[in-house]
Amino acid sequence: MKETAPKELWGGETRKAVENFQVSGEPIPVSVARWLGRIKAAAARVNGELGLLGTDKAERVAAAADRVAGGELDDQFPIDVFQTGSGTSSNMNANEVVAALAGEGVHPNDDVNMGQSSNDVFPSAVHLAALDELVNDLLPALGGLADSLEAKAREFDDVVKAGRTHLMDAVPVTLGQEFGGYAAQVRQGIARIEGTLERVGRIPLGGTAVGTGLNTHPEFAERVRARLSEETGLTILAPVDPFESQAARDSLVEASGALKVVAVSLTKIANDIRLMGSGPRAGLAEITLPELQKGSSIMPGKVNPVIPEVVTQVSAQVIGNDTAITVGGLQGHFELNVFVPLIARNLLESIRLLAAAARLFAEKCVDGIEANRETAERYAELTLSAATALNPYVGYDKASEIVKEAVASGRSLREVARDAGVPEDVLDKALDYRRMANPHTQR
Repeated sequence: MKETAPKELWGGETRKAVENFQVSGEPIPVSVARWLGRIKAAAARVNGELGLLGTDKAERVAAAADRVAGGELDDQFPIDVFQTGSGTSSNMNANEVVAALAGEGVHPNDDVNMGQSSNDVFPSAVHLAALDELVNDLLPALGGLADSLEAKAREFDDVVKAGRTHLMDAVPVTLGQEFGGYAAQVRQGIARIEGTLERVGRIPLGGTAVGTGLNTHPEFAERVRARLSEETGLTILAPVDPFESQAARDSLVEASGALKVVAVSLTKIANDIRLMGSGPRAGLAEITLPELQKGSSIMPGKVNPVIPEVVTQVSAQVIGNDTAITVGGLQGHFELNVFVPLIARNLLESIRLLAAAARLFAEKCVDGIEANRETAERYAELTLSAATALNPYVGYDKASEIVKEAVASGRSLREVARDAGVPEDVLDKALDYRRMANPHTQR
């Protein structure tokens, strides 16, 4: 039977912080609270191994911290996310909750916080919460979206349509080429995020107050990192330099920057898809999006591109979060950055939102897209920029005259070019729209 915790396990320091920081009503992200629990559980067991905590006390502290890590005590972290910039209040909150659960004789600071400081533990929890969610949530979600886009690229490989530059007609492409480009954007985004993981996984644990490691055993941090890596499968590393790791949150700013690029990519993809799906009669109507719900409370039968709209809204939020994170990263004065809670709040929100949006985009939109082949191919034949393929045969100036006449007369390029003396066999070769979209492929 699952043990039920009392309503309030925290103590005086948490209570003071709750009273002092009545700002947003939003507590720290639960993933940070849980990672504080994981770190404190590992720390207690390591301190027990090192002979610094008695065996019984170490295991009681670790068992209590395991409950925090497992999410049983999420409601025991009430302090507003906009709090003291080091996260000291939330670290003290964790110490008090774990000490209360561990029972008689356990001190929040002397035992639960042994070998630690808020200045190294709280940012370590933020780094590891971000690393965990990047690896186990966002990257798989983006991989699934890339797979969906690649499947559509294969399905639409032979659907020729008008290309567009400056939103104006351009030479033909295939719908498959466009979706292949979207998939490549997402794959590049995955690579960008993966490129940040090693640095996000380098945590300041062991630096204690300012990076010197005062009041901690020389083997403490290495042993805790090894234990956490073994338990979670994450790559958790020592900092390149303890003072850089304590004073700066550059790797979190870098990770946010990679998320911003993904948000920019998803905005482009979602906007293209909703434009191609516009209509059904007075828009482009090159593709049909899945119908998920009524699109209007007054216009019967209207269908809106609701998932692309969600994706672009999420992307706007992520881009805004990145601005806040960038400003937070600027606040590394001397030995400590004091905007860690702000960075944590926005970075973890960006990761969560992007992961959810990527899954929705793949499952509720991309997977169900259908090509309107006849419409797309008609646009390919209508685009006057196809005259570009005549350049090698008649020259740019002559091709321009053909285009102008086609515009003025409303006739097709082929008709005007034929009247201008271009041989039929040249027209057959030059105005082969599928070949135009794949000029270096033998057909």
